[in-house]
Parts: sequence; structure tokens; C-alpha cells
Amino acid sequence: MLVLAANIAGIILGNELLQYYSKPILMIILGAYFIAQTKVPATWLKVWILAALFFSWGGDILLIFQDKRSLFFLLGLSSFLIAHVFYIVFFHNIRLIEEIKSNPLLLLIVVVYYAILISILSPFLGTMKLPVRVYGIVISFMFLLAMHMLFIKNKAAGKWMFFGALLFVISDSVLAINKFYQSFDGAGIIIMLTYGLAQLFLVEGSSRYITSKYKE
Repeated sequence: MLVLAANIAGIILGNELLQYYSKPILMIILGAYFIAQTKVPATWLKVWILAALFFSWGGDILLIFQDKRSLFFLLGLSSFLIAHVFYIVFFHNIRLIEEIKSNPLLLLIVVVYYAILISILSPFLGTMKLPVRVYGIVISFMFLLAMHMLFIKNKAAGKWMFFGALLFVISDSVLAINKFYQSFDGAGIIIMLTYGLAQLFLVEGSSRYITSKYKE
């Protein structure tokens, strides 16, 4: 939380050096925290979370340089897309373990969100239209599976994961609107605050779930 606060302070103060140094540390600290919290034998569930954090870390670093060259934004987007794929695999396997059936209502919620966001952004995406649409589909699917976490036996862990995914969607949506549709004051603060808390909540929820399953 201190590192996240430092990064947000850097945004408020316009201190790029503070932002550059604090942002890459976030996922490293969360990865170390996750490992410390899940002192259980190695499982694929742990591997998928660590992989998601690793590619999120890569995305953080790449996006630092997006203002210098547009390619870095595309590479950062790709890195986060891979991170979401690992979160998808993680949530899907929990859904199978917990024997949770698909819920059409949850799918409807995700489809409506995706349709509204893309309809707003599409006229302004230009050459980024395909990458952004694909990314939108992936994060929407991640959120769909995360909503199913509300129905697992470990309710506390499920809520942590759900709200983490929700904050991730909010962060990415604000980022997309600010970058492609209309930039606005305070966007950077909202993006980083929701992103940092999203990853923290996802790590907290996943570590609680993994630990509880090992104790059963």
C-alpha cells in the first residue's frame, strides 16, 4: 500500500521519477506477499496467479514508456492480456473444483458492459480497433468467471476475488476512455488506485482460497 501511495503521490505531484521507480515494484511486492501467504505445496493454482502477476509486472514496465513510442502501449496491452488469460485459467479451474454452473444472467451483464464500452470507443480507436476489441473480450471473460467466485464455498475469498476483478475492469475502462475517448483530470489517479487495489484483492482472495483448500 505504501508503494501504491507513493505512485499516486508521484502522479499528483507530477513527479515522473517517483512514478517510474514505484510502479514496477508493486507486482514484485504482491508476488512476495502471495508466496508468503500460500505456504503450501506447489499447485497449478499458485503458478497461474504468479504468472498473472509476472505479466502484469511486464505490462507495468512497458506502459511506462508508452508516451515515448506507441509500440510500447501495444506491447503493454499484450502483456496484460496474457495476465488476464492466466486469471481466466485460475478462475475456470476454481469453478470446476467447486462445481459451479454457468449463469446466463452473469453473461448478459458482461455482454452489456462490453457492448456499451466498445460502442463508445470504436469511432476513436483507429488502428487500435482490433487490439482493443480483443482485449475487451478477454477482460470481459475474466470478469465473467470472477463473478462466479461469489458462489464458491469460501465466501470471503470469493468476494475478494470478485471485487478485485471488478476494480480491474474499472481501471482498464477508465484507462481506455481517458486514452481514446476523452482525457480528464484525475484519470491517472483513478487508474492506478483501482489497478493497485484490484491486484491486491485478487492476491488476497486467491491466497485465502488456495490456503483453505490445502487445509481441507
